[in-house]
Amino acid sequence: MVQPPIRIAIAGALGRMGRQMAEAVQADPRLALAARFHRPSSVGDGLASRDEALAMTDVVIDFTTPAASADLARVCANWGGPALVIGSTGFDAGELADIADAAKTIPIVRSGSFSLGLNMLVGLVERAARALAPENWDAEIFEAHHRHKIDAPSGTALMLGQAVAGGRRVDLDAVARRVRDGVTGARPAGEIGFAVVRGGSIIGEHSVSFCAEGELVTLSHAAGDRTMFARGAIAAALWVSGRSPGEYDMRDVLGFDR
Repeated sequence: MVQPPIRIAIAGALGRMGRQMAEAVQADPRLALAARFHRPSSVGDGLASRDEALAMTDVVIDFTTPAASADLARVCANWGGPALVIGSTGFDAGELADIADAAKTIPIVRSGSFSLGLNMLVGLVERAARALAPENWDAEIFEAHHRHKIDAPSGTALMLGQAVAGGRRVDLDAVARRVRDGVTGARPAGEIGFAVVRGGSIIGEHSVSFCAEGELVTLSHAAGDRTMFARGAIAAALWVSGRSPGEYDMRDVLGFDR
């Protein structure tokens, strides 16, 4: 029996990723583009209201802002659906708590990156951090993005920071150094540092360096174009449709051991 296509709505439809996601969904026979929506004032000319979109879809793909994503999660949970794929980054603790609460009612895939290669990097970084003792190996995370990106460090850089912290079995917030300026003193053992570049049209570059006396290990990933994010979001939408409530990430989608 042929399965009907999964109905997809695109949040933030007029944004860069929203437009690319709409094109990718329309090109995939397993999916149907049921609705596109943007801000409340942006209705008509092919755009539905948020409530209209939620009523006619199975999964919403959302690359918007942290506040908008958290609000959308609350609304979808109150409705009892649809499922969510969230690619926004830069959440504060309250917004993350709202999403976690919504995931008690609906399935949500949330990730700082939907790239397969990047998620492979996360796994490798966690293994390296587990093997390289923090008292001997300093961990530094570098990321670079285009001039229009509004949050820093990127959600992907924070994913990598969590991977280092997870490998070392420490809390990232307790050991992260996001900014260095002025006379900072010697680097504490176990610190996880972040460095950020914003400029031009850089799509995304990330690396994690483990630095010891006399040697350096660097694991890195570079994005060539944004189609990889669209492919990953589609894989997440296909996976999450009909799934039990819960908050998932791309390693769940890809079936990685946790």
